[in-house]
Amino acid sequence: MDQIVVEASQKMRKALGVLASDLATVRTGRATPVLVENVVVSVYGGTQRLRIKELATIAASDPQTLVLSPFDTSVISEIQKGIMEANIGLTPSTDGNIIRISIPPLSQERRVELIKLVKQKLENGRIAIRSIRQDSRNTVRKKHIDKELSEEEMYRLEKEIQKVTDEIMLQVDEIGRRKEKELMQI
Repeated sequence: MDQIVVEASQKMRKALGVLASDLATVRTGRATPVLVENVVVSVYGGTQRLRIKELATIAASDPQTLVLSPFDTSVISEIQKGIMEANIGLTPSTDGNIIRISIPPLSQERRVELIKLVKQKLENGRIAIRSIRQDSRNTVRKKHIDKELSEEEMYRLEKEIQKVTDEIMLQVDEIGRRKEKELMQI
């Protein structure tokens, strides 16, 4: 029966991972490959749609600049076009066989908007985690009703599920605090 707790924990950790990767895409005014690596680009005459990370190496040359080195230099213009069409507020420029992207500093208004966005993403993560908790508790209660669990075991498992949920929620809060701090740094 502890398998229910283990499954709940795994699902919650997965939801936490999804939340963390989702928050990583929120621009903080710092150059990070995550900003563009998943932008989908139509290449080779529109015959293929690939992510930028599949077409080029992405590195931060300094805190405000990303450098993309395409594996195939014939796709430079398509990568530039893809970044512009992604509408992520970044403007690429070609420098020989590489693409440079300067990350503009964030205005105070934009920082406030991004903090609201971060809070919304955090709340969505919390909702997903609470939903996993509820599903697990329902499974435990169903097993109790079906006489597979004693009442004592049911309460013990519910308590363990709540303990795991509390631990994950603390991690969600910590991720949120770090992201907000990152956004407020000038």
